[in-house]
Amino acid sequence: MSRIVLIGGGIGGLAAAALLSREGHEVVLLERNAEFGGRAGSWEKDGFRFDTGPSWYLMPEVFDHFYRLLGTSAAAELELVQLDPGYRVYAEGEKEPVDVSADVHETLETFDRLEPGSALKVAKYLDRAREIYELAKERFLYSTFVKLGPVFRGEVIASGGRLGRLLLEPLDKLVNRTVKDIRLRQVLGYPAVFLGSAPALAPSMYSLMSHLDLVDGVLYPVGGFTRVISSIENLARAAGAELRAGAQVRRIIVTDGVATGVELADGEVIEADMVVSAADLHHTETVLLTDDSSRSYPEEYWQKAVAGPSALLVYLGVQGELPELEHHTLFFAQAWAANFEAIFGKTPRIPDVPSFYVCKPSGIDPSVAPEGTENVFVLVPLPADPGLGHGGLDGAGDERMEALADSVIARIAEEAGIPDLATRIVLRRTVGPADFVSDLNAWKGTALGPAHILKQSAFFRPGNMSKRVKNLYYVGSSTIPGIGLPMCLISAEVLVKRLRGDTTAGPLEAPLRSVTTTATGRMLG
Repeated sequence: MSRIVLIGGGIGGLAAAALLSREGHEVVLLERNAEFGGRAGSWEKDGFRFDTGPSWYLMPEVFDHFYRLLGTSAAAELELVQLDPGYRVYAEGEKEPVDVSADVHETLETFDRLEPGSALKVAKYLDRAREIYELAKERFLYSTFVKLGPVFRGEVIASGGRLGRLLLEPLDKLVNRTVKDIRLRQVLGYPAVFLGSAPALAPSMYSLMSHLDLVDGVLYPVGGFTRVISSIENLARAAGAELRAGAQVRRIIVTDGVATGVELADGEVIEADMVVSAADLHHTETVLLTDDSSRSYPEEYWQKAVAGPSALLVYLGVQGELPELEHHTLFFAQAWAANFEAIFGKTPRIPDVPSFYVCKPSGIDPSVAPEGTENVFVLVPLPADPGLGHGGLDGAGDERMEALADSVIARIAEEAGIPDLATRIVLRRTVGPADFVSDLNAWKGTALGPAHILKQSAFFRPGNMSKRVKNLYYVGSSTIPGIGLPMCLISAEVLVKRLRGDTTAGPLEAPLRSVTTTATGRMLG
């Protein structure tokens, strides 16, 4: 049995702690903050409780598979509610919103009213998206990419030309060939943001995302995403992991090229056979590893890499009901391409009229707001630039962040028809790009991680094992397979496969059987 120190208590770190403990390892997880969850945190004030980050429950089968690895299920751990409509869209300049139904056939009918003849085209688009998604699950998402043979065989080789096009053609070109109405283009292109990218930068392979929201539909875990985090935390403890909050790691100890433990900020040294970092990979490589010779991804790598967007987050407590907003509501600007150019272009800046997202969980979950009020969470994608500033409580954030929050609140009021919205706000807190750095050690203040452009996707993305330091591994959104809560759960499973020496392309059989490994990862049982 190996002693493993895990750095970081976000969903990737907690998931890894749970799986590795079940494997038979002795696991100690260290989280610098007072609570676990990382980006998927929780904040409470005046009877309101906000999820501080992720709010879309997509890829439910990935969550369920993870829970089944631990001998349980999503149904046993969570109360999941189907959202209908899945989300609402307000498009700038349009009088009526567009509701995306939980029934894909109703959604296609809606699309056909907006653009006659589009239903058949989008239906074919979604059929291809389903095929790509199934292929991704079978061959790409769960692979360590140590060996590419199990990935590139059979139907992958047979569809080589099509696969090449999916990798090389940007998503926006595929979307623009499919539909003409800007609202439909926005609905099909916006999922690129979930991947920390833009429609013009993300490979069209990521059209698979439209299968998730338009066909599979959108769920919500009652109690919010903090309930997901607490369930995994409880499972990790039950499996035997030691979870320590308020434990900040100063450095990874490397002895003769081997990771042998960590040193905490208070000087405590914790020895280990292996170290796994779930912290932001940039922070791990450039701060926690103090010797240049130990860094697989030195600062020169990050100067050429592309960060996913940062964000302005606004948490609002609002008096009275807000029927104009659905659980998920998207506000799309007419200057669609210009929005993304402002965020990802050569001269990044705050978009003049940004597109943004609003979540109102209190519509179906009374636990998140006092009676007679609404819980509203706003996310405005921004360039990954900590210089844009910090947020704050009750308007105390940096000037640019608070001014942007004011303008977005005014947009919601105007476009959704809630003229008295600003006067009904009883609680307000903002979070800016600089907060992602100070609170989460996020590279360039990114809210998500390295963007899913081609050179940072699949086997081009940083792997989960250090190239320079033996017995040092990575897990979470910075490594394979990538950004998002489901991807972080998969990254924990891919780590288990790496330690087992398992080079198969698909997921592990559930439930995990208890095994032990040597300090170098060779399986003993």
